[in-house]
Amino acid sequence: MAATADTPMRDVMGVSGPSGAAADMTSDPSAGEVRLPARPESAALVRRLTRDLLRDRWLLSRQLTEDAVQLAAELAANAVQHAGAHSFGLLVRRRRGWIRVEIRDPSRALPCLLPPGRELDLNGRGLFLVDALADRWGVDLLPRGKSTWFELRLSGR
Repeated sequence: MAATADTPMRDVMGVSGPSGAAADMTSDPSAGEVRLPARPESAALVRRLTRDLLRDRWLLSRQLTEDAVQLAAELAANAVQHAGAHSFGLLVRRRRGWIRVEIRDPSRALPCLLPPGRELDLNGRGLFLVDALADRWGVDLLPRGKSTWFELRLSGR
């Protein structure tokens, strides 16, 4: 199920892609972009897909898996809350020594890392957490939208 950045894949949870068919719940974000509806409950599916891939297929450590799951859910929540779209995409890649998780949405508005200070404010902390836990993170503008991503180093964890 490989896709380019601007080619939507079949969606899960009832949001259909270009073919009109909904993908099953076993979609593989390492094989290509998995489209998800921009609804709060999609964060749970992002967590499950990421955890199943990293822990069960790639046999990565518990701590690295949990960090990746939490960060992926944070980026998904940002896409749901701020992108103003019907869906977003999840893509997970592994290369020598690294994993990369991307959340793709059609908005070209760049996320903003808020300065620390308002500890009691629960909004706006997602990127602060990504910045603290990820080895690298960033945003790539795509022909139709953006990819907000983070990378975690496999060695030394």
